[in-house]
Amino acid sequence: MDTSLYQRLGGAGRLSAIVAAALDRHAANPLLASRLRGRDLLRLKHLCVHYLAAGFGGPATYEGVDLREVRAATGEREFGALVSDVVATLDEHGIAPRDVDTVVGVLQTLRAGSWPPGASPSGAGIAYALASVSW
Repeated sequence: MDTSLYQRLGGAGRLSAIVAAALDRHAANPLLASRLRGRDLLRLKHLCVHYLAAGFGGPATYEGVDLREVRAATGEREFGALVSDVVATLDEHGIAPRDVDTVVGVLQTLRAGSWPPGASPSGAGIAYALASVSW
C-alpha cells in the first residue's frame, strides 16, 4: 500500500514543525515579510497545517479561502521566494528528495493556476496565500 505524502512528511507533528519553520522563514524574507506583518501567525500556522494535511492525504478537511484569487495577486519574484523558502525548510527537516519534488510540483500548480475549475489546489504555499487574505 502506498503511503500518502502526509505520512511521508511525518504526520501532524512534523508537518506542524515544517509549517512553523517555513512561516518563520517567510517572515524573515524581505520579499515576503510584508505579507505576514500584523497577521495572527499562530492562527495562520494552524490553518496552514489543516490545509496541507487535507491536501497531502491526512485526516483533516479544509474549507478556507479559494487560492486561485490569491495566487493571481502574487508576483513572480514573491512566488520564487516562497518556493525557495519551502524547499530550504523541507531540506532542513530532512524530507526525502522525491517528496520535496512532489511539494514543488504542487507549488507549480499554484503558480500556473492549473487546478480544475471549482477546486482549490492541494499542497504547499498556503502560508503565503492565507497571509495574503484579509480576515
